[in-house]
This record gives sequence, structure tokens and C-alpha cells, in this order.
Amino acid sequence: MKIACVGGGPASLYFAILMKKAWPNAEIDLYEQNPADVTWGFGVVFSDSTMAGFGDADDETLLEITQQFTHWDDIDIHFKGEVLRSTGHGFAGLARLKLLKILAQRARRLGVTMHFDTRVDDLGDLGPCDLIVAGDGVNSAIRTKYAADFEPEIAMRPNKFIWLGANKRFDAFNFYFKRNDHGLWRAHCYQYDQGTYANGNATIIVETTEETWRRAGLKNHTEEESVAFCEQLFERELDGAPLISNRSEWRTFPELSNKHWSRGNIVLLGDALHTAHFSIGSGTKLAMEDAISLSQALTRPGSIPEGLALFEKERRPDVISLQRAARVSMKWFEETERYYDQLDPPQFAFSLLTRSLRINHENLRKRDPNFVRGIDDWFADRAAQQSGVNLVTTKHIPPAFTPFKLRDLVISNRIAVSPMCMYSAEDGTVNDWHLVHLGSRAV
Repeated sequence: MKIACVGGGPASLYFAILMKKAWPNAEIDLYEQNPADVTWGFGVVFSDSTMAGFGDADDETLLEITQQFTHWDDIDIHFKGEVLRSTGHGFAGLARLKLLKILAQRARRLGVTMHFDTRVDDLGDLGPCDLIVAGDGVNSAIRTKYAADFEPEIAMRPNKFIWLGANKRFDAFNFYFKRNDHGLWRAHCYQYDQGTYANGNATIIVETTEETWRRAGLKNHTEEESVAFCEQLFERELDGAPLISNRSEWRTFPELSNKHWSRGNIVLLGDALHTAHFSIGSGTKLAMEDAISLSQALTRPGSIPEGLALFEKERRPDVISLQRAARVSMKWFEETERYYDQLDPPQFAFSLLTRSLRINHENLRKRDPNFVRGIDDWFADRAAQQSGVNLVTTKHIPPAFTPFKLRDLVISNRIAVSPMCMYSAEDGTVNDWHLVHLGSRAV
């Protein structure tokens, strides 16, 4: 069995590791166009549940990752002079270059042959292969060459963002929202290294609308000028720490999916296959979980084409689900001005934390009961003011069960049944039919 992995990112590396473990006699070569120990970007983030999945796939790789990562549970939301903290979330941060080194070393020990500084322009140069894994990134040359077969769909999102680093300590994942004369700016900030790393030990992603970006004159700024602008904009938040660039340019996010995942013996993996917005930090997670799924599909009985078909069948629903969550999270940040202008700090924080729809009121209550209790009390106070109903004795109730006033009518909760035409009442009075029908809904 001969396997060629094109691209030296987490998707290809992790797949090579898992396949070499499963098939020790397989000949696996990995080709990366950049030199060894070089990468673009700063840190990656994994949730605790994602890390547990890595342990199931290869506990040795997980052990090496956990020896070097930074872990935190808290999210701090900086909004209109207030800092709202939520805990219990469970994240791990790691320098992207460290992750790549861990994966590359593990692959070498297992017998994977690594080819750095090697660009693959023609797949024929790889020689006869049973399987070719195209893990060559969002701008995949392989996917582009065979676009008629893969049928990719790419939508460029409207917001502008720039990926930066800093030697700054954060004891939580921080979201900053800051308005200046140009408009509203968002910053996603997290630490990924305990010490001072070559490219900094924190990631800073600055994001805004294209309108604000243009008003600030950033369209014609150089990389150095953009870094200086962001340093000045978030000077207080950074405590004066300088920002670090690494091919840091203003860009728009490409939302990518593919109608078909494989062509013959060629299969897409990682960012070449799909993207998920950075606001849920799942790009590397998706790539490595792709590798797990593909390796599991191929090691079951059957041919390579059957394994690739099984990979797509089993993996696609998970990818669609995560991309859906990433999309609504992305849209929240594209429309933050709407929430910034209309919501009070507690409501804004709750909206942010539940933006992807994967975390709801109950999920958040299990993670951070004190935070949700405070939100519920705030909401109950507002409901009491709006309805005129004294709720002092019923604090800590879910918002759905607070009263609401419609003109002169006070209803006791926020639960409604959408009416059908048969619900028409005689002179505004319901009858026994309504009682039975609505009663069945209540049950």
C-alpha cells in the first residue's frame, strides 16, 4: 500500500500517523512546500471534548500535546466598560508550530517519510499511489485542478479581519468590543503558550465590517501600518504589548464546502475540504477529526474507493453540523452592531455565549450556574418592571416563565401556541374544543 499526503498541515500529518499505526507496512510519504519548522499563524484552540477524541485515536500524540498546552475555563466579555466572565468552558491553547512539530516527530518515529521544501505541481510526479490525500489548504491546487469533479462552493464573507500575535498573558478567552470614530471593532484574544514564544504567546484577531475598515483607511495600509493601527486601537487592552505580524494582512473569510469529497483515489482533507469560521476555533479540530474519520473508514474491510465513500457518508453530517454552527456564529460577529446598540451588558454576554446555537440556556447553566442565575435574575427584574408583576418571591426562574405585558393584557409566561384557522372563537370566547385541543398541546 502506497499513500501520498500532499500538504504538511495537521490534517495530513495526523492522517499519516493514524494510518501508519494501523498499517505499519504501508509506504506513506508526506510532501510540504514550505521548509520544516515554518508555519503561518500563531496558536490553535481545542475544547476538552475534542482533546478526549484525540486521546481515543492516538494517546501518545495527546500526551505530548497536553505536556505543552495552556488550559483555561473562562471567557471574559469586555462590553461598554464592563467585564462579564463566564466559566466552565474548558479550552486548550497550543502554538501552531509546536503542534506541527509534535505531529511531524510522531510521524517520523512511526516511519512516515517527510519531504519538506517540496512542491507537488503534478500528481504524476508522485508515481503510482493507492491513495492521494489532498491536505494542501484552503487554496488547494489539487482541488482547483479537479474542480469539475469536486464541485467546490466558496463564499467570501463580508467582514474584514487580521490575524496577529502578542507577548501578552490572558487568563481567559477575551472578547473585546470597542467603538471609535470609524465604527465598532471586535477582538478575539487567547493565550496559547506559557512562556515567551518566538511568534508571541497570544493570538489577537481583530475583526470589523468592511464599512468600518474602509472608513479607517486600512484599504491602502501596509502590513506594518495595519499592525500599528491595531496596536493603537487596543493599546489599553494590550497593556502596551507590541503586536506581532506573520504574513498578517486584512482578509475576508472563505466559507468553503465541496459537493464531492473524492475523485478516484484522491480525497480532500482539512481546509482543502471545508472551512469553519475562526469565531468557534474549529479549523484544526475539523482537520484532525477528518483524519480520524478517514483512517477509520479505510481500515475497515473493503477497497480504497469503498473506504472513501464510507468516509464521506459518515463524516459529512458532522461537518455540516459544525459548519452550520460556525455560520451562525460568524453571522453574529458580522451583525454585532445590532446587538451592541440594543442590548444591555448581561443580555449581550448571554447572546454572545449562545451565538452558535450549540450552547443554549440549559447547556450554559450546567457549565456556569452562577452566571446563568445572574442572567435569570436580571431578566426577571426587567420582566417585573415591564409587566408590573412583583417577582421577588420567584427569583431564579427561567426567562420563559416570566410575565409579559401586551398593552393592558398581562400574560403569565412567554410560551405561546401558534394559532390555526380553526381556533377562531365566537365573540372572543373559547369553547370546549379549544380546551381539549390546547390541553393536548400542554401535555
